[in-house]
Amino acid sequence: MTRKVIFAIVVVSTIMLNSCSINYSFTGASISPEVKTIRIGNFPNYAPLVNPTLSQELTDALRDKFQSQTSLIIVNQGGDLVLEGEITGYNTQPTAIQSDDIAALNRLTISLKVTYVNTLDETQSFEKQTFTRYEDYPSNLDFASVQDTYVPIITEYLVEDIFNKAVVNW
Repeated sequence: MTRKVIFAIVVVSTIMLNSCSINYSFTGASISPEVKTIRIGNFPNYAPLVNPTLSQELTDALRDKFQSQTSLIIVNQGGDLVLEGEITGYNTQPTAIQSDDIAALNRLTISLKVTYVNTLDETQSFEKQTFTRYEDYPSNLDFASVQDTYVPIITEYLVEDIFNKAVVNW
């Protein structure tokens, strides 16, 4: 191949790569380059059983995820993207009943309703989407210690689910 042909291929390839309208990252997020800001509202706790720190932990975890995995700037008002929601469920219940009617395992479940608005592309938005995650634990464990161990794990799964639904678009 001649130098002119190689040069033409390089120029055309560069132009094509620079004209793409979606940014891709190693996290899998695909966010339009026009999107610069996100507002993440506090997630109030409306569950019948209330964990007093869950609302703040969840909100902080969402903000941390978007801040560390995207180039978006978190704002308190407005925002090209808006993420809001509420905690609708926080409960524990037996799941594996033994022959003597005693639970071998209990399940800690956290449920959320989330609304996501993309002000620049409404087709990406979703409203009151339910996200639920749980962890099973031995029934002989104290619920207070279970909360300390499993709430951060469940929160991490929920944050990952919300992030994927909002900006990964697989």
